[in-house]
Amino acid sequence: MGLTIAEVAQRTGLTPHTLRYYERDGLMLHHVDRTPAGHREYSDRDVTAILMVARLRATGMPVREIRRYAALVREGPGNERERLEILEAHRERVLAQLAEVTENLRAVDQKIDLYRGTLT
Repeated sequence: MGLTIAEVAQRTGLTPHTLRYYERDGLMLHHVDRTPAGHREYSDRDVTAILMVARLRATGMPVREIRRYAALVREGPGNERERLEILEAHRERVLAQLAEVTENLRAVDQKIDLYRGTLT
């Protein structure tokens, strides 16, 4: 027996609305099965894929790129090089953002040190 949308929402921290959006907008890496009554029935593999999509979004990957990546995954073997290129390009952007955030954090820390020094 698969997982309900409520169970997947609880496991992933996403809302049922977001899960339906992921499916409707082509962001799911695999087709989500349905029960005879038409309710979504998720597998553990689906949960893993949903968490990956959520991580890609959380790290700033544009929806159109996730959609392209998901379509390639759904197509199956033979396009791994293109999937890799998408993920590597995203990784480079994330590393650049991380470097910028680290630099900004350093500046904040310097200000904190300055104010602590004036208060002691």
